[in-house]
Amino acid sequence: MARPLKERNVCALPRINRFGPLSPEEREGRVIMTVDEYETLRLIDLEGFNQKECATQMKVARTTVQGIYTCARQKAAEALVHGKVLLIEGGEYGLCDGLAGCGRGCMRRRRGAHRHREENQEK
Repeated sequence: MARPLKERNVCALPRINRFGPLSPEEREGRVIMTVDEYETLRLIDLEGFNQKECATQMKVARTTVQGIYTCARQKAAEALVHGKVLLIEGGEYGLCDGLAGCGRGCMRRRRGAHRHREENQEK
């Protein structure tokens, strides 16, 4: 019997969850990337986390992150190379609250801090 999937900690859903070719005639299918795959790409490729730091942030094992990351990169490459629409949806994840146990890659904390700075500059 397979182990049940563990929920992955995700700091925020993507603002845009659909990417693809501009002209309709170039669309040759679609690729679905899960929210946890998106989060892994964001943390490793954008935020500069290593796999161990990403695993800590997402509250899963490093080997789990490695598998998620490999799958996410393959899907992103497939969409780019073959001109497919990339959709980000679904997966095993739970949204963080931006407070307890959230690390340096949290988008909620960063957005809150940015908003706080803007309010202070207005005064």
